[in-house]
Amino acid sequence: MARSSCAAHGALLLLIATVAFFVASGGSGVIGVAEARYYGHGQCSSVSALVSEQLYNSLFLHKDDPACPAKGFYTYSSFIQAARTFPKFAATGDINTRKREIAAFFAQISHETTGGWATAPDGPYSNFNYGPAGRALGFDGLRNPEVVANCSDTAWRTALWFWMTPRRPKPSCHEVMVGEYRPSVADLAANRTPGFGLVTNIVNGGLECNRTDDARVNNRIGFYQRYCQIFNVDTGPNLDCAHQQPY
Repeated sequence: MARSSCAAHGALLLLIATVAFFVASGGSGVIGVAEARYYGHGQCSSVSALVSEQLYNSLFLHKDDPACPAKGFYTYSSFIQAARTFPKFAATGDINTRKREIAAFFAQISHETTGGWATAPDGPYSNFNYGPAGRALGFDGLRNPEVVANCSDTAWRTALWFWMTPRRPKPSCHEVMVGEYRPSVADLAANRTPGFGLVTNIVNGGLECNRTDDARVNNRIGFYQRYCQIFNVDTGPNLDCAHQQPY
């Protein structure tokens, strides 16, 4: 797929952009939740048991093409190493649930791979970039935001931090994909039903949800369906957020 040519760079940085946007005012409370719930304790089995290097490379066929700015940067080993920081990632629920979570994570970072990087050190998010993520993960995200673009492990860890960390009233993407999301009265009224569509709502609902046939949403769904097919799992219900109110 042409759109996935730099999925392990531009799209990953786009997902990190949503980290900066949505957690700019997160404060220490959000970070404490991440540390308390997702750090420590080993995974029941490693992510590498579900995602081999061969499979990883088949998902991102063009990530090392000469034309890709991130050629050679987002390696399989960096992804696996970063996943160890979050032992509940792809380790919650039965085998199909775990595969489905990986497919959803990869689908979101495979979206929007063209254009500039909103999260570059001189980009539009630079004034409040990476602060909470940096405090949670142990790097100075405010004074040295370029570390995310220069260190593959840190880039993956930042994206996974966003995936695993709830920012109430939003649940985490992880909670949604593993069945731990419990909609509140407000969620029910807003039709925020569990499924891949709610993950899109968490990531970029203000721009993409509560509207029909949005091309960006459809693109995310297309990646998700492809990855679920590769993992040989069903997608589950509620793939879009067309009728969901954003947070």
